[in-house]
Amino acid sequence: MSVASRALPDPAVVARRLQRGSPVRPRLAFELGSGFGGVGTALEISRSWEFSELAGFPPVGVAGHDGRLLVGDWQGVPVAVLSGRAHFYEGHDMSTLTFPIRVLAAWGVETVVLTNAAGAIRPGFRPGDFMVLRDHLNFMGANPLRGPEVPGRSRFVDLTETYDADGRRLMTAAARALKVRLHSGVYLAVSGPSYETPAEIRMFRRWGADAVGMSTVPGAVVARQCGLRVVGLSCLTNAAAGLAPSGQGIDHVRDVLEPAQARTAQATALLGEFVRRWSAKNPGPQNPGPR
Repeated sequence: MSVASRALPDPAVVARRLQRGSPVRPRLAFELGSGFGGVGTALEISRSWEFSELAGFPPVGVAGHDGRLLVGDWQGVPVAVLSGRAHFYEGHDMSTLTFPIRVLAAWGVETVVLTNAAGAIRPGFRPGDFMVLRDHLNFMGANPLRGPEVPGRSRFVDLTETYDADGRRLMTAAARALKVRLHSGVYLAVSGPSYETPAEIRMFRRWGADAVGMSTVPGAVVARQCGLRVVGLSCLTNAAAGLAPSGQGIDHVRDVLEPAQARTAQATALLGEFVRRWSAKNPGPQNPGPR
């Protein structure tokens, strides 16, 4: 069986397994993209599962992605963390890629923060900066809602405000408090895995793209279909193709993974401050603690 033809279980069935496996009931979740894996160390982990232990979760085969689901406490807030993600360019279909998001929704998550590493396009956006997503352009050549209609979910999802305005304000306030350089911008998603050509980057810039990457958009669309509030955060690891002052090309390890990992402490602090502010604005039950 190819990775593109996997039969997927009912997300509610997987969510019930998670509920049996941990007393934690997360309302806030994070999906950690390239270089963000170290953020999971901030969590006081109650339970973790390898993706391979959870029916329907896609295998992860890219460096910088652990492929684990963590659940626990972050500053008194019950949180779930998808430590790593599978990618479209690995051969998975969109339904498989986004299945973990459907499980989070069935588990009771209300807000999901999707993170990624991205190439900076807009002038003034520098490697090492962060960008909160205001909107996106889907240039992946596929839509995750294509195919059979999901029972109880409309396939005609309104994406007028894909990324939650309150969430953007909270992330912006968190960055301001920590003096972290954070921009607001439009993320353009391509299928990958090859990097873009300089001509493509010039075209994307004319379209209004501020940064480019190979993920996030499918999860955001499905999260909105499931009624979740979505916050997107990019770590701008490199200048997009043709924009580096040196004129050098892009190397995945040197220009994406290593710069993102160098920002782990800053990313962790930023997301931690976001958690604190989100909790204050969305009060709810605290973690019951381990049994």
